[in-house]
Amino acid sequence: MTTNFSKNLRRLCSEHFSIAQVCREINFNRQQFNRYLNGGGMPSAHNLRRISQYFGVSVDALMLDEEQFSAVLKSNRYGEVHRSRHSLDSIFVDQARHLRRYLGYYHGHFQTPTWEGGIIRTLIRLQEENGKVVSYTLERAKSQDGSVRQRTRHLGLVAFQGNRIYLIENANSEDNFISSTIMFPEHRQKINLVQGLTMGVATKPRVMPYATPIVWKRITDEKSARWSIEQTGIFSTSSTAIDPVIRKLLTGVRP
Repeated sequence: MTTNFSKNLRRLCSEHFSIAQVCREINFNRQQFNRYLNGGGMPSAHNLRRISQYFGVSVDALMLDEEQFSAVLKSNRYGEVHRSRHSLDSIFVDQARHLRRYLGYYHGHFQTPTWEGGIIRTLIRLQEENGKVVSYTLERAKSQDGSVRQRTRHLGLVAFQGNRIYLIENANSEDNFISSTIMFPEHRQKINLVQGLTMGVATKPRVMPYATPIVWKRITDEKSARWSIEQTGIFSTSSTAIDPVIRKLLTGVRP
């Protein structure tokens, strides 16, 4: 079994640019991974699942002999899965252990051309799902006269690389816009306020891309879900409902 596994693993790695690249993308120690390649040991059940998910083959298939494994690689099922697994996808695998301290609820604050002169406050949830970290964002806003109402939900994937938090989100609106966000935690233990930059597409006055600073404020556990939702919306930049520190970070205006 160990011999079959190491041969099959070497074959899969040969389809990639380098073994070092595979180790980086799957987040394995190179020395540890070399033992698997050389038949010096078998991965744990957890690491086997990580390897199978990365290469798009089942754990059972990794144990097959050369002829049987070749048949699996030639099958339509493998071809479809393998072609769909771009190297970017692997960035989001097994991220929960890196992002565990950041899981929970936040209020996101940013400005957008759609609501010029205002600050939008959204509700963001980061949670673990099958080793990945998924983001759920609720965005609500309405004009002062009530003629324009906006309620959008975003679903995304989150990764932690180089002390940065990366989000790729897709809105459930008719336009199905995609947005990206990079957050810059200043200290691993201080996550009450996290600054970053978000890029999206404005719906008015023109459908145009924009980039703007964003600030997340951690929501403490004692706050209810209802309260957290009620605090979302569009606010004037001078509103007392906006934390003065957040206002300064977004607008440059001192509190």
